[in-house]
Amino acid sequence: MPGPGLKPEIHTNAKHSHECVLLIDAEATDAARILEELGSSTGEGLDVEWVPELSSGLGRLRNGGVGTVVFDMTSPGSHGIETFDRLFQAAPGVPILILVGADAEEMARKAVRHGAQDYLVKNPADGYRLRRAVRAMMERRSTAAVLLENQVANVTLDSIGEAVLRTDVRGNVAYLNRIAENLIGWRQEKALGRPVAEVLRIVDAVSGAVVRDALEIVMRENKTAGVTANCTNCILVRPDGFKLGIEISVTPMRDQDGAASGAVVAFRDVSVARATSAEMSHLAQHDFLTDLPNRMLFNDRLQQAISLAVRQGKQLAVMFVDLDHFKKINDSLGHGVGDKLLQSVAGRLVACVRRTDTVSRMGGDEFVVLLSQVENGEDAAVSAQKILRALAQPHIIDNKSLDVSVSVGVSTYPSDGPDAESLMNKADTAMYEAKQHGRNNYQFFRRDMHARLAERQLLERDLRYALGRNEFSLHHQPKFNLQTGQITGVESLIRWEHPERGTVYPGEFVPIAEECGLILAIGRWVLLEACRQARAWSDEGLGVVPVAVNVSASEFGDKDFVSGVRAALIATGVEPANLELELTESVLMHDAESTVRTLVALKAMGVQLAIDDFGTGYSSFTYLRRFPVDALKLHQSFVQEITADPGDATIVDAMINIGKSLKQRVIAEGVETRAQLHFLQHHGCAEGQGYYFSRPVIAGQVGKLLQCGLQEGVFN
Repeated sequence: MPGPGLKPEIHTNAKHSHECVLLIDAEATDAARILEELGSSTGEGLDVEWVPELSSGLGRLRNGGVGTVVFDMTSPGSHGIETFDRLFQAAPGVPILILVGADAEEMARKAVRHGAQDYLVKNPADGYRLRRAVRAMMERRSTAAVLLENQVANVTLDSIGEAVLRTDVRGNVAYLNRIAENLIGWRQEKALGRPVAEVLRIVDAVSGAVVRDALEIVMRENKTAGVTANCTNCILVRPDGFKLGIEISVTPMRDQDGAASGAVVAFRDVSVARATSAEMSHLAQHDFLTDLPNRMLFNDRLQQAISLAVRQGKQLAVMFVDLDHFKKINDSLGHGVGDKLLQSVAGRLVACVRRTDTVSRMGGDEFVVLLSQVENGEDAAVSAQKILRALAQPHIIDNKSLDVSVSVGVSTYPSDGPDAESLMNKADTAMYEAKQHGRNNYQFFRRDMHARLAERQLLERDLRYALGRNEFSLHHQPKFNLQTGQITGVESLIRWEHPERGTVYPGEFVPIAEECGLILAIGRWVLLEACRQARAWSDEGLGVVPVAVNVSASEFGDKDFVSGVRAALIATGVEPANLELELTESVLMHDAESTVRTLVALKAMGVQLAIDDFGTGYSSFTYLRRFPVDALKLHQSFVQEITADPGDATIVDAMINIGKSLKQRVIAEGVETRAQLHFLQHHGCAEGQGYYFSRPVIAGQVGKLLQCGLQEGVFN
């Protein structure tokens, strides 16, 4: 029976596609996890329907509209291969992905032999492979449907009217119909009585050898009277030298006594059909956007390369290449620009490798490179470095200069695996490790990576439930006027109180939230909760306490960000002037013109704006003047060195003066010593925060600070 809150036929995404994924799983817990995983794909989710029983699944299949079936063969009620056979017979044209436990792989392999498309061993931490396998099956089915439609169209066109030539017993032309006249370039009156080899000049398309005459096809291929012989790979050479691909069928004619009386030759022009067939074959094996080999062709080449490496005792390398932050480009500049960028990336990847190597697009922003022969791992490292340098150069798309980076994961044969699947999986794992190391780098697979990837995926899984379970909380770090010692406001900082891990800090989970699309929901919660707390302090008689919250690039670029800020202020009754939004230089400079428009809209609302981590990124002074910013926050790395490094002291002094010249408040982060405080006071820094004054604390402790202030002598 389904568990609480889980009902059959749940859609995991509100955007319904033409065909859905049908999940058949009697275990509600497993079904909920799979529904969650299939609906969490970056960019767009899959449309999934769940039924717990095979009978319901068979009924759903009869209704149509199912593109792929995911079937748990090891769930209660399943009778193994017998159950699968019933499912396959109900929808032989629908690809089926089998899920089994680790101890049931043999049963899964048997299901594949009975018609299943693929199988996966159930692993709660491996939702990415599940999503990828389902998408691949749906893409293959879509490609097969296109091929079938074209085959039907070709058969229909090819059967409309055929050229017909009849010979007498001596092999001379006795009749031509009008279609034959037009096709071979002979009029009937001129062709009558001539040898068929003169009128119908044919060569073999493979060998190029001349076929002496049409009757030779019958004599060569079939000696049985009355049986038609065919030549499907012939070329017709017209009198003007023009060549046509044709198909011929020759049927011998016999009189009443069984003696040969001639032959009927039917033929048709198949030049266009052959070209279309070649084109369709190419499309079936290549990515439509970049014209690179697709997953199917790449896997075939990888398996061939492994076989060659086995025979020759050589090595090879597989590299997963994934664009960093590609979704932001699609969201901010549109999918048209994103597609052109992918084409530019594809061209540069091809230019980075040898002609004997293969570059493939797996889908989305994922590419994979096969280095078919390498002497050692250093060869693959050289190629990875070359790729990083090539792709880091600006891409000019629609007269815009786009800077992108990639993360590269590398696996090698035979050290990382004996087959294509293991090499691909390990290169994929190494690519995720490269992302964890700050992106724009490459990593070779190491055995410890699997454990870290599984740990990260578990953290992502728990993160998806954290909001609903009220596991987030806010801590607040006070900011002080460095001259008077008065609290000028607080910076609200999120904490995740994990039921098993304890307190998890933003640096551990915010990057994951950004990658899996949860950052918008979490950011909205922080904004609303910070405003609610500010209102609570005011209602408690503690006065007006301005609150500051950090805004990520994803939040700031969201089309509903400004309206969301307005809604939070209205819901809590907080005055806009008492809310400060902190944005880093990199966020502001990503699309400076768009940034100006958004900042102006926020300022019109009355919200305060601050540049966070000032000095660590790149800001144009032209835009600094145009940005309607109220405060500059000096990064703690500068503040903590001002008494030890004269160079940093000079930089901090200069940044304070920049803020003053722009009539902006300057706030120093990370103040930890009295000497740092005295330097900032001496150079006229307006505000500061840091462990010297107070660590981030819960709301109640902020209330005590508001009532009692800091101990006497802190600011002296």
